[in-house]
Amino acid sequence: MKALRLLIIHPCVGRRVGQTHYIKTWSMQPLPAAQIASLARATLGDRVDIHFIDDRFEKIDESLPADLVCMSIETYTARRCYQVAGAFRRRRIPVVMGGFHATLCPEEVLRYADAVVSGEAEESFPRLLEDFLAGNMQRHYQAAGRPVIRVRPDRSIFAGKRYLPVGLVEYSRGCRFTCDFCAITAAFQASHRHTPVSQVLEEIDEIRQKKGMIFFVDDNFASDPDKALELCAALRGRGLRWVSQASNTAAWTPGLLDAMRESGCVGVLIGLESLDERTLIGMHKRFNTLRGGHVETLARFREAGLCVYGTFIFGNDHDTPDVFEQTVDFAIDQGLFIAAFNHITPFPGTPLYARLRSENRLVHDAWWLDESYRYNEIPFTPLGMSREMLETGCLNARRRFYRWSGIARRYRRHEILRRGLWMRFNYWMINLMHQKDTVGRSGMPLGDRNDPRPLLEVGGNET
Repeated sequence: MKALRLLIIHPCVGRRVGQTHYIKTWSMQPLPAAQIASLARATLGDRVDIHFIDDRFEKIDESLPADLVCMSIETYTARRCYQVAGAFRRRRIPVVMGGFHATLCPEEVLRYADAVVSGEAEESFPRLLEDFLAGNMQRHYQAAGRPVIRVRPDRSIFAGKRYLPVGLVEYSRGCRFTCDFCAITAAFQASHRHTPVSQVLEEIDEIRQKKGMIFFVDDNFASDPDKALELCAALRGRGLRWVSQASNTAAWTPGLLDAMRESGCVGVLIGLESLDERTLIGMHKRFNTLRGGHVETLARFREAGLCVYGTFIFGNDHDTPDVFEQTVDFAIDQGLFIAAFNHITPFPGTPLYARLRSENRLVHDAWWLDESYRYNEIPFTPLGMSREMLETGCLNARRRFYRWSGIARRYRRHEILRRGLWMRFNYWMINLMHQKDTVGRSGMPLGDRNDPRPLLEVGGNET
């Protein structure tokens, strides 16, 4: 029997006319592509032949032979996904899309794809493949709850491609909190599940000689403290260096920060979001205000010897133009390892999106598809400042935080940033990389501007 020629494509966000180099900080391995490849091999064995293209670094050869094209779609990559889909569908090659955007906006995605997988793919994607081979592929596959099946990612598809020296491993998916702006909690409905620790250890052993750092891509490593402690215990003594993402509640779970450090954790991304208590309560992050708030939380991380990547979002209803300087001052004074300063984004399917739409404050309902929209533009009308002031304020906050004086002040502020040659080297290298990227992505179109063809809808005709 002839093997199914499966083409997996990881789409870029967008590309300017004539652009050849992509954003360096976005060059990590796309784990969803490896998970799809693994599911395909587990389902079809030698009945599948897989080819992978990373659209960020490789030109897509639209003449490639393929029986089926698969893409994981996010809101920021939606327009590019639809462009790529149109290129293959013009050749009568069916296209399948899954991922967060396909879960939150299945009706839209179905306009541009032959089949859509909503929710997690462990159970539904194998059914799709079998149906396709039987000539009976359905239009929409919906995951029934949270699947228990977990297939190890097939990282062999990344061979020969140049990514950052960071190994991505997934221990858990989802988060128990209900932050109103978060597409992740909207997609998973505030639920949370874990991969068996034994499998995590197998994945780490597979990649640790090739990658200098492990990044647990969990949406919230500390969402289930007992599970977090279980993994830390298993990692202790293995000589790893790792980072992850977590809520500030990790600082208040007895023994968790020490367990993280002892297992090799060197830093954590924390969504600090805002310095305004009213804003945090309004976005359903009251837990960020408890026990002394950000100051006490960050002090606990420093005492535990862990660096913090703090993220802040501007444009909330209580924000006024002075919010930018106040927030950057705080981030520098607290000695954050790195930080992100972005506008709040109304992702479809979130309570924030629904509220802004009901208040007629969205510039476009589907801003991610608007041809005029550019990355870092503001897709809604703020209350405390103009859209232009918000966009400029975010940009200037990044510039100020990552200018030489800001980097040096943070370096001197805390001993942890100067601890050992490895930490010093990484502090300067990572900050310089972010310094170069301060404006690099601003103004980037969504979708490839080198492709002038209109988006091709299913059942539609080109004009």
